Amino acid sequence: MVKLVARTPLDDLVFDHGDTRLAEVDLGPLTCLSARRDVGALGSALEAAHGVVWPAPGATAVSGETRIIWFGVGQAMLKGVSPAGGLAEHAALVDQSDAWAAMELSGAGARTVLARLTPIDLRDGAFAEGRTARTLLQHMGCSLTRTGPDTYLILVMRSMAGSAAHDLTRAMETVAARATI
Repeated sequence: MVKLVARTPLDDLVFDHGDTRLAEVDLGPLTCLSARRDVGALGSALEAAHGVVWPAPGATAVSGETRIIWFGVGQAMLKGVSPAGGLAEHAALVDQSDAWAAMELSGAGARTVLARLTPIDLRDGAFAEGRTARTLLQHMGCSLTRTGPDTYLILVMRSMAGSAAHDLTRAMETVAARATI
């Protein structure tokens, strides 16, 4: 009999290089919320059920372990908790827990590493803490969220996890090498 063993998309990756760390993170439940009609009603239900407000475009909201990440027009990802039943009246709820790989890039060199891989402006004035964007990471689509002064949450489709980790670790090595010159 074959014994199946559950594995994370990146097999619990932790990679430290220079002053930057890349680590796979467990987001817990991850649910895509797509508003049926009225985003306002969905936002009220979301706030009553989970204590987070519906995010403005490019924004996130946090309450304890619960985070809601803007994901597009009328769409957001609910992270950290299973959605309350009442939300189904206002939105299509799709479990995405196994569809995405999540990584956290942190440290003083994190912004410099990302600047090599993504076309968006990562300066404080343009991409402050709590901001999020659907963008590119090298050649693949991703969700990029700034969760701290030098910390970024990166979500890529599970099938692209290895490529994303490879691109990020190579950029980390390059940035660290330049720092020694």
